[in-house]
Amino acid sequence: MESSAALASQLRLAVLRLSRRLRQQAVGEITPSQLSALASVAKHGELSLGTLAALERIAPPSMTRIAARLEERGLVVRRSDDTDRRVARVAISESGLAVLDEIRNRRNAYLAVRIRELSEAEQELLARAVPLLERLAEEDAEVQVGSVTL
Repeated sequence: MESSAALASQLRLAVLRLSRRLRQQAVGEITPSQLSALASVAKHGELSLGTLAALERIAPPSMTRIAARLEERGLVVRRSDDTDRRVARVAISESGLAVLDEIRNRRNAYLAVRIRELSEAEQELLARAVPLLERLAEEDAEVQVGSVTL
């Protein structure tokens, strides 16, 4: 059995390559950061920009710029909070939902074509690996790497 470090390196490279291929299936001029923010708003509903920044793990000024671009394109609607006018909130628009659906459909179609190229045994192996990949992708409190806690 190969070392966990070697497996980690191979897995990281494979995931990065697959992620790059999937990003290429996006439509329009939407950046990965904008797409991620849009998907978070779709998933969680109307959010303050501060909450969205925290969910996306980026600085609030960066989220303000991302939200402004999404609003310019009509993908989100921004409004002031009812209780505190200083707080901006964003909600996904119908256009935003349509863009997300189109990108998801294109990415799913791309993967479906690639998966059909695999043998039946490879498809079964991939199906068994998905829950493991999901576990690896789950957030955990802290991971200790050498003397550094990530």
